[in-house]
Amino acid sequence: MGLGNPGPEYADTRHNAGFRLADRLAERWGFGPFRRGERARETSGTVDGTPVKLLKPLTYMNRSGAAVAPLRALPGFDPAQHLLILVDEVALPLGRFRLRGAGSAGGHNGLKSVEQAIGNQEYARLRIGVGPSEERRGIYKNLADFVLAPFAKDEREDVLALMPSLENAVDIWIREGIERAMNAHNRRPTES
Repeated sequence: MGLGNPGPEYADTRHNAGFRLADRLAERWGFGPFRRGERARETSGTVDGTPVKLLKPLTYMNRSGAAVAPLRALPGFDPAQHLLILVDEVALPLGRFRLRGAGSAGGHNGLKSVEQAIGNQEYARLRIGVGPSEERRGIYKNLADFVLAPFAKDEREDVLALMPSLENAVDIWIREGIERAMNAHNRRPTES
């Protein structure tokens, strides 16, 4: 599930990095267009024989958990195995990302809402770095202004350049699970 805010005014904002990745994955996998569901826009298909549903909540970031709640009713749904949240992360520099199998929301209101909906912190998340450069750090009065602002042209190029690695990380998560995806992608730039 990609987190973000619905509406054209938010489409190119840093807070919508999760939506952007969900769109790319739907295109990569040849899924149909996103359609309105109960609390999210959704599309689905199979990836290497595994059924996959992509969601983009219609509830705005701080209430993202409302889109997860209907999944809990699905037979056999286990958030620890079947849920991957795609989300922006200001604590990571632009051009970096981290996968985690469980853990705290780290102050992210969208993740807090997901945790409230499923009742624990046992779900995978892919945090997409959108952190400000030194030059941009002082431009914004607060964090909300920063994440709700559109990417600058050079930042947009950095995000687009990161997409193939993000897509690959999700592919590995689907085929082999979070541990394998973390081992393949959670490396420092100097590591091979």
